[in-house]
Amino acid sequence: MTYFQLLSIKEFLSQYNYIKRARRVENNLIEIDFGDKESIFFDMTRSNSTVMMGKSKRPLQDFNAPFDTLLHQLISQSKIKSVKVLKDERVLQIEVLKQSRYKEQYTMLQLEFTGKYTNAILLDTNGMVIEALHHIDINSSFRVVKPGVELQPLPIHNIKFPSLPKEPIDAKELLQTEYQKRNQIKLKSLKRQKLSFITKKISKLQKILDGFESEEKLLNRAKEYRKYAEVVLANLHKVNHYDSFLSTYDFEGNLIDIPLPKGIKKSRISDYYYKLAKRYESKAKHIHIERDNIESKIAFYENIKEALINAKEPWELELLVPKKANFKKRKEKLRDGELYWIDGYKVYVGRNSKENKKLLEMARSNDIWMHTRGIPSSHVIIRTDKQNLPESLLKSAAKLCVDFSIKQPGNYEVDYTKRKFVKIQEGSRVEYDKYKTISVLKEGIEIRED
Repeated sequence: MTYFQLLSIKEFLSQYNYIKRARRVENNLIEIDFGDKESIFFDMTRSNSTVMMGKSKRPLQDFNAPFDTLLHQLISQSKIKSVKVLKDERVLQIEVLKQSRYKEQYTMLQLEFTGKYTNAILLDTNGMVIEALHHIDINSSFRVVKPGVELQPLPIHNIKFPSLPKEPIDAKELLQTEYQKRNQIKLKSLKRQKLSFITKKISKLQKILDGFESEEKLLNRAKEYRKYAEVVLANLHKVNHYDSFLSTYDFEGNLIDIPLPKGIKKSRISDYYYKLAKRYESKAKHIHIERDNIESKIAFYENIKEALINAKEPWELELLVPKKANFKKRKEKLRDGELYWIDGYKVYVGRNSKENKKLLEMARSNDIWMHTRGIPSSHVIIRTDKQNLPESLLKSAAKLCVDFSIKQPGNYEVDYTKRKFVKIQEGSRVEYDKYKTISVLKEGIEIRED
């Protein structure tokens, strides 16, 4: 971000007289909504800072540091008194007035795009630091940035700025182009990372699936172990405690070598092989259930992979494959289904019919249940604890419901209602009433509500 670009941005921002909302949406990214169709984003990453303009972003996580609280309290819903750029400095100052019935308060949001000093600082009218995105102590720099400390001016530099550009800078075009450029770089990098993660999951499940023995092989092994048990039982008198094998003849007169398990009394060897035979008979009987379970999980992650490929915004990628949760959230493990955290709410997703049923059984009466209408799909449960859910959460959960269940693009309807209005019929099939519907356009992927 050059000095003259910042001057043009200052002129562009001077058209606004009100800040609707100010918040942090990523570690170093601050969004200011001036009540326009698009927000202004200030990327305060050191050595890579910039200003951009684009659609409002969903925060990747909850930011609850003192800076975030005060940014919202002092800057959101405030009147803009002035917008300045410090002379010969890449520093943008936005002065605002926050009024209430009892008092009014002036605050300065100072955005410094100055290499190693890059920072976002809240100042009072006396130039005292109220809060800052990055705190700097005396051990790091002579210029201390901490609450309650007067902010010192930036050090004098001998950098000579280039002459004024011949052509005027179109600030809006500059901001939108920067947003698109940064967005595409981030999208490409994140998409590669998330696709690699999901591909490894699919590969791991496929390896398990490929390792399953056929029903025929399992039954043959069960038959073999049953034969071992019967032959050992008929030839116990030939077994010595130091033998590793019993070499004898089976009931058809064929020579047979039977391994003798270590640590088992000879009177129990036949029981050992009978139990093995029963285990393999049971495994053969239920192998199709295990295979269906793994295949349904592979299909689930294949749908995620398809949605990742089609994603147009980084936030979609984070929604589909979120970062590892913090320690407190990581402690909760889910045996059946996937657990997501969206806007601080727990969202459970079933990966197959069995998990859908389990989630229905564990859900509380006031939890929200979701399902794609007319199509076999993942069930989604939102843990509510009786709160009123934000619309953004419902839309995000509906997106998950469609993305995790369907590959084909198109218009889909997701019904949702409280769990107490859902009746389980057979397996995970249900009847429900008192529901509402969200329409999901699976394409780019855009979500809209009727």
